[in-house]
Amino acid sequence: MSRLMNTSDTATMVSLTPAERDYIRSQLSMFFSTLPTVAEGFTLKTWAGGPQRGQPKVPQAAAGLVARGLMRLDVTARWPRLFFTDLGMEALQAMMADARLADPIRFAHVRQELGIGSGQEQA
Repeated sequence: MSRLMNTSDTATMVSLTPAERDYIRSQLSMFFSTLPTVAEGFTLKTWAGGPQRGQPKVPQAAAGLVARGLMRLDVTARWPRLFFTDLGMEALQAMMADARLADPIRFAHVRQELGIGSGQEQA
């Protein structure tokens, strides 16, 4: 008996690789006393010269996230940014809800933004 998969079924099957989790943690960690937000996306550097001049420098882990449809690249602003897709947000929420994958104290700002914790955790 077959059934159609809904988005939440797909999200539970999507898991982040260790390199992807490291990249996400590094981008969402405090930076010079500033707490980054998921909504702002991840800023990318651009190539200063050569044949790729002006194009975004996409780290390998980020390229994997984009290739799997968990993040999308936006080049419309001055600096290119990566944003989570709906499926990527579900994977991020699962990662942030698991204390083994993301320290609840260090990433309290992200957990709050995502609505995780304070009695709102999902079972």
